[in-house]
Amino acid sequence: MLTCLKIHHADNVAVALVALPAGAVVDVAGECITLLDPIPAGHKFALTDMAENGEVIKYGYPIGHAVQLVAKGAWINEKNIKTNLSGVQEYIYTPQKREIPVSASSDTFMGYRRASGEVGVRNEIWIVPTVGCVNGVVTRLAEKLRAETGGEKVDAIVAFPHNYGCSQLGDDHENTRKILRDVVLHPNAGGVLVVGLGCENNQIEAFRELVGAHEHVRFLETQKVGDEIEEGMKLLRLLYEKASGCVREPVPLSELKIGLKCGGSDGFSGITANPLLGLFSDFLVAQGGSTALTEVPEMFGAETILMNRAQDRIVFDKTVRLINDFKQYFIKNDQPVYENPSPGNKAGGISTLEEKSLGCTQKGGTAIVTDVLAYGDRISRKGLNLLSAPGNDLVASTALAAAGCQIVLFTTGRGTPFGTFVPTMKIATNTALYHSKPAWIDFNAGTLLENETPEAACRRFADYIIKVASGEPVNNEKNGYREIAIFKTGVTL
Repeated sequence: MLTCLKIHHADNVAVALVALPAGAVVDVAGECITLLDPIPAGHKFALTDMAENGEVIKYGYPIGHAVQLVAKGAWINEKNIKTNLSGVQEYIYTPQKREIPVSASSDTFMGYRRASGEVGVRNEIWIVPTVGCVNGVVTRLAEKLRAETGGEKVDAIVAFPHNYGCSQLGDDHENTRKILRDVVLHPNAGGVLVVGLGCENNQIEAFRELVGAHEHVRFLETQKVGDEIEEGMKLLRLLYEKASGCVREPVPLSELKIGLKCGGSDGFSGITANPLLGLFSDFLVAQGGSTALTEVPEMFGAETILMNRAQDRIVFDKTVRLINDFKQYFIKNDQPVYENPSPGNKAGGISTLEEKSLGCTQKGGTAIVTDVLAYGDRISRKGLNLLSAPGNDLVASTALAAAGCQIVLFTTGRGTPFGTFVPTMKIATNTALYHSKPAWIDFNAGTLLENETPEAACRRFADYIIKVASGEPVNNEKNGYREIAIFKTGVTL
């Protein structure tokens, strides 16, 4: 049984694949190493003596420097390693020439072709408030429609309460409007009722103008009607009847837009689940599909890898702005730019932001970066897209879905139950988590540590994604765990 792994030939650390006791002698690439400390599963140990300030190398890149002498065989964690990163940087355009692969695969999924030309993987009724003041109304309307119809003719009936839509200024107000517009226009919805109050900043008439005219969207301003529940149900019955006539049809994989996200990461994230998403991303892009990578703070330290894959100078410059603008956001709020790994990340074996970023960005595979999207923007170019959003799981997943992704792929080493407003598929980095949380986890990438080849795992993964795109529910849908979260950066009145 393989007990440890040296990921890259240039690394001076290895990762324990199982918990290893102090005094154990392990074989690392043909060299015997005596462990000086107990090494938890997913954590690192030194393959050489490291001097104070010496570089610590993992994935073939520096992930920080030693803050003290570290002996060969010693445990390396956040107590004896520190980031190399600092503030805003200047970057040089050094593009990597690469061929864009084209796949001859004939794979299809069964999707819903909408009037807009977009394709949904679900046919649902959504009730979206313009402001948090009507959260109770939209929740009650969803409950009543489910009770009245049983929801048998659509995939789901869901309300999406949120806290915003009023008392916001500037970018916060516009971000709320953009995300809510994106939700309303998402192809996974066969019918949408937008419910407003009447006195909020996010005025329903201005929002209607932003959304535009669409057959599957209706609006209700509750201060202008006598019984908002009765009026809302009238509109919902019409939407339900219209959505009931939608049918699935075969659709090429080129119509898929897939969001790439990780959370609750551990020391296996960059070895199993994130590289698996990278393989799938490359597979989908090769067939003319689209993927989106976000969590900008978790690109810090690995951003040049993405910049060097920019399609052209314009995309490179947009990527530089994506990174430096997010760093300025931290600086403006007097927060450290590089203090990112959470307590859970550290417990799982991730010690610095560089280490986390080098694992996280593997979700984007090796494809050319074709576009960079501002927060609230929608995907318009096929291929790998970068999207501006924070690392926060709920906010980032909502942003990916708002960008037009029909499914969000979410890797995790520690587990999480939540889901955003599209299917949010959880991919375990290790088999133990997959077995311990069957109601949370949808797919096991831990088999990559158990002699399954990356190619076989990717094919198995792609087959499962096709089933989900064709209607098979994932755990967050089965559990009814569905919500939206909107990024807030400024003042609340």
